[in-house]
Parts: sequence; C-alpha cells; structure tokens
Amino acid sequence: MIIGVPKEIKNNENRVAVTPAGVTEFRKHGHTVYVQAEAGKGSGFSDEQYTEAGAVILHTIEEVYAIAEMIIKVKEPIASEYGLIKENQLLFTYFHFASSEPLTHAMIERKAVCLAYETVEKTDRSLPLLVPMSEVAGRMAIQEGAKYLEKPMGGFGILLGGVAGVKPANVLVLGGGIVGTQAAKMAAGLGANVTIVDISLPRLRYLEDIMPANVDTVMSNEYNIRELIKSTNLIIGGVLIPGAKAPSLITRDMLKLMKPGTVMVDVAIDQGGCFETSKATTHEDPIYEVDGVVHYCVANMPGAVPYTSTLALTNATLPYALLLANNGWKSACSTNEELRKGLNVVNGKVVFKGVSDAWNLPYTDVKDVFQ
Repeated sequence: MIIGVPKEIKNNENRVAVTPAGVTEFRKHGHTVYVQAEAGKGSGFSDEQYTEAGAVILHTIEEVYAIAEMIIKVKEPIASEYGLIKENQLLFTYFHFASSEPLTHAMIERKAVCLAYETVEKTDRSLPLLVPMSEVAGRMAIQEGAKYLEKPMGGFGILLGGVAGVKPANVLVLGGGIVGTQAAKMAAGLGANVTIVDISLPRLRYLEDIMPANVDTVMSNEYNIRELIKSTNLIIGGVLIPGAKAPSLITRDMLKLMKPGTVMVDVAIDQGGCFETSKATTHEDPIYEVDGVVHYCVANMPGAVPYTSTLALTNATLPYALLLANNGWKSACSTNEELRKGLNVVNGKVVFKGVSDAWNLPYTDVKDVFQ
C-alpha cells in the first residue's frame, strides 16, 4: 500500500503520525511511505532520519494527498485539506466528528473512508488509541491548571500543594476514566485536596482503593457537583461518551457559585466540551474568562509536548496501521472488530451512531459497507 504522512497544520500541532521506526516497519512489509518535508521536525525527527528508514520525502502536502492510498495523521483534517482528499482514500486519524458538523459534512462529500482513532474499541470497551493521549492530557491538565491559578495568569492565586500552615488547593475532577485518573494522580502528588466524581460506583470503588489519602470519591450528580464547586479552585473536565458529544456537567448558571479566579480545564473539548461555556482555544491563545472563571479549552493539549505524545501515540497506532496496510481497510475491518468500530464515515455514509445522532444525519449500519 502507498502510505502518506502529511505535516500537521493545526495551530501549534507538533506531533507526527508515523516515526522513522514506523517507516521501517511499513517497509519491512513491502509498503511505500511518503512523508511531507519537516513533518517530524516538531517531534524531534529529521527528514534524514525518515530517508534512512526508507521513506520518500515530498515537499508539499498536496503531493502527499495526491499519491497516497492511506493517509495517516494525528489531528482531523482542517478546511484547507478538505479539497485534497480523494474518493475511497483511507484516512486514519483522530476525527472527533461529534464536535464538528462542517468536518462531518466535508468527509461525507469527499466520500473518503474515515477511520477514527478515538472509536477503535477493544472487547473490554477500552479505547486503545485514545488511552495514550488521554494519559498525556490528564497529566497536562494539572500542569496547565496550576499555572493559570497564579494571580498574574488570571487565577485565584493559590498554590496547589499549599505550604506548612496554609491549606492546599481543592481540585475537582469530573470523570474517573483515564483522563480523570491521571489528573487526580498528578494533583494528589502535588499535595492538593482532590475529589473525583463519576457515575459508576464500581469505578469509584476501584479509585478509592488505588488513590492516596488526599483523594476522595463522590457519586456524580448535579446536586453534588453544585455543592463541590463552591469550594473548588481547579476543575478538570474529563468525561467521555465514545464518538458522541460530551455532556455539559457545568452549566452557565453554576459559574456564579464559584470563587472568582477558579480555573476550569476542559479536556473533553475535542468532543464538544463538558462545560456549557466551553469553546475551543489554541496553544497561542489558550484561555478566556466567563463570569470571573478562567477557561482553558485547548483542543490539542498533547501537541505541546510532542516528543512524549508522538512516541506514546505511535506505539499504540502502528499495529493497527499495519493491519490496514497489509490487508486493506475492508478486509482488516471485516475481520477485526476493534478496527471496525473505528469506522465513522465510509464513502459518503455515516456508519457510527454517535455521529449521526450528533448532527441528525442518516445512519447506515457498518456491516452494509462491506457488501
């Protein structure tokens, strides 16, 4: 198969979808890999390293899209890329369709085969291609939250861990999944008082067992959240419904219950956000304020630590990419249920229920695309 690796062009996105080590693996299986010039520069990989691994360097993104049968990316295509995508071309990347109606319609119109990292799912319901970036984002959420709690950054002016004789900050983590678990670990390690809320009692029991003494678990419901936010300094939003829009757990009217200078970090912004007042921001302009509350809603948080993020992501994606390259998407997805769940839009048809529900679009059962 002919594989194309374009340079990411989303704001401050420095990750790359395939490393030189990945190129070597594709070449071992007889595939041809075209990499756009400087695609790996932000992650610390030079064009020379790709060439030594067996890749062919192309100078423009147009050349990469024109020649490739499968495009492997990190983030969803942006508007300037829509016209480059060909009918039947396989795109393997994060899409988050439920948060972007224009992207959804564009991929339908291009009649591409869109296989989304975030909905590839194992039989135990874990999301193997979302986990590594959720780990990074969960840990980063505390770093960024701690920074914006500083008074010069617009925050309340409190140190997460406090000092002798001064109480630490209160951190509220919405969702006890990968993001929430990693965020709670980081916050607890810095000495903050942490509360995790989740709707799953078994998950809360598990977290109660593994977390340190400065982490409490509380059942997630509107009443409890309203009470907790009154004394919270930092709120991390980490709820996820795979492939669907995130629920709004913090509504606009709740902001008036918070202390001025409270910081909210919405890690769910890729799926539309779990705060009603969330809107996507960038690393160049990461925050804004609503009713005295600082919102951090960067949609590609792991892009700020591209070396770590690229290696973590490609460790997870490469085995699936090889399956697709070796067998073609139809054969790979028909025989591998994990990959099949990654299919979202195929040749103009929406085959993932969460996407069709998000934008009120006709739904086609994924089994029908193999006939």
